[in-house]
Amino acid sequence: MVSRIVLFSTALVLALCAVVAAGCGGGSGNGKTIVTAFYPLAFAAEQLTGGAVDVRNLTPAGAEPHDLELTPGDVRAVHDAAQVFYLGDGFMPGLESALKERSGPSVDILAELRRQEGNGGGPPHDPHVWLDPVRFAAMVRLMGSVLGDEAAAARLARRLAALDGEYRRGLAHCARHTIVTSHAAFGYLARRYGLEQVPLEGLSPEAEPSARDIAHVVDVVRGSGATTVFAETLLSPKLAQTIAREAGVETAVLNPLEGLTDTQVAAGADYFSVMRSNLVALRKALGCTS
Repeated sequence: MVSRIVLFSTALVLALCAVVAAGCGGGSGNGKTIVTAFYPLAFAAEQLTGGAVDVRNLTPAGAEPHDLELTPGDVRAVHDAAQVFYLGDGFMPGLESALKERSGPSVDILAELRRQEGNGGGPPHDPHVWLDPVRFAAMVRLMGSVLGDEAAAARLARRLAALDGEYRRGLAHCARHTIVTSHAAFGYLARRYGLEQVPLEGLSPEAEPSARDIAHVVDVVRGSGATTVFAETLLSPKLAQTIAREAGVETAVLNPLEGLTDTQVAAGADYFSVMRSNLVALRKALGCTS
C-alpha cells in the first residue's frame, strides 16, 4: 500500500497554528480537533499542544489498533479535523481508507520518517517505530514542526533522549540478548539496544502460527537460553503460555504500546511509565546487572 503525505499550504499552517494558540477556550468543533490514529501519536500530540487543542485518539483504551473498525463518528472526525496524524503502510487499513475521502491535511508519520532516514533506518515493513525512543523523538520533532511548536517538541525530545540513556545503561551488561515476543513488534527496540527478537507470530498479531512454527519456536527458545516468553497486554497470552510451558521457561509482559488498557489509564500510566516498566521486565529476563 502506498503511504501518503498531504503537505500543508502556508494558509493551512497558519490556520492550524491559530487553533493551537487560541483553542484553550473552545471545545472540539469542526476544524479544532487533531485526530490521531492510536496512543503514541495521541500522547505526542497532547504533550505538544498542552491541552490547547482537542486531541482525539481513534483507538479506544483496551483496543488493538491493527484491525480497528471506524465508527461513523470516527469517520466524521477524520473528515472534519484540522489535522490527522497516522501511520501508513497498512498499519490501520480502516483509517487509510477513510483518509481517501478527506480533503484536509494529514501526515503519514511513518512515511515521512522513512523518507528522512532514506528507508534504511529500521526493520523492513515494521511500523512500531515509537518503541525506539530515539526514533520516537524524531516523530515528535516532525509533529512539532507541523503544529508550529518546535520548542515543545524539543522539550519532549529531551525527555526521550533521557529515556534512551536509561535503556542504554540498563541493557549494557546482560547475560542474554534474545527476547521472545508475542509478535514482531520490537524490531526497532531490539536493533537500538543490541538485542535479538524471536517473535512467536509475524508483524500482524492476528497471524496464526502452525504446529510446525510452534515446534520451531520452542526449539529456538531452548537453544537461545532465553528464560522468558513475553506476552502483551492487548493480546491473548495463550500462545506465549504454550510456548513457555513447552520450553520450560517463564512468561512476563512486554508492552508494544499500541494502546493503554482502561486500568492503565485509570492509574495514570503514560508512554514513559510503560517504557520504564518494559525496561524492568527486559532487565530481569535478560539477566542484566547495573
